Amino acid sequence: MNKIAFTLFLLVLIPVSSMAQDWAQLNEFREANKRLEQEMNVENRIVFFGNSITIGWLHTQPSFFRDKPYINRGIGGQTTPQMLVRFRQDVIDLNPSVVLILAGTNDIAGNTGPMTLEETLANLKSMTELAQSNNIAVILCSVLPASDYPWKPGLRPDIKIPKLNAMIKEYADKQGAIYLDYYSAMVNGKQGLDPDLAEDGVHPTKKGYEIMAPLAEKAIEKALDKSP
Repeated sequence: MNKIAFTLFLLVLIPVSSMAQDWAQLNEFREANKRLEQEMNVENRIVFFGNSITIGWLHTQPSFFRDKPYINRGIGGQTTPQMLVRFRQDVIDLNPSVVLILAGTNDIAGNTGPMTLEETLANLKSMTELAQSNNIAVILCSVLPASDYPWKPGLRPDIKIPKLNAMIKEYADKQGAIYLDYYSAMVNGKQGLDPDLAEDGVHPTKKGYEIMAPLAEKAIEKALDKSP
């Protein structure tokens, strides 16, 4: 390998290696979490934990989070195994009263490799058990509808998402967690989202989040009533 080829190899390799070293993206909120250490006694802190749909909420409808003890810990593209790795840092260590977990669609999309619905549910179970063992009330959110993924078509989320949601609801009922059903309030006749709720069929618009907001607040109120 000549010098030029070797240099190009390194330029490609180094960023990939850096990403691999922080596979779960623990660094994303590390500094923000440190700043919260001075406010650890905030009453009824709520963590919104998820992927791009969660962090997109903060950017698209920031008023929902303003002047409330709501902490957004969504990272775009993440799957449940990545979220499980960062669950202690980005949820438990923040000492919340409640966590809302919204995840699973990227598992179905295969963002970190092929996964079964059972494997996704197992990760959600682990997060739930970790939270409950630390006296954090859990809200398990349904996966939002998607008739297909524009970036990876043909994976049939229109079939898999309803199946996963049924599994999540059954587990939540057995485990004493709250099941938050966004799906039923947003789904159209094609098991997806209308363009006014999600222009790309996956990520909610402001109107989409406006449907989600009162459902989330109702679930939070219920969770705080049950919180230890």
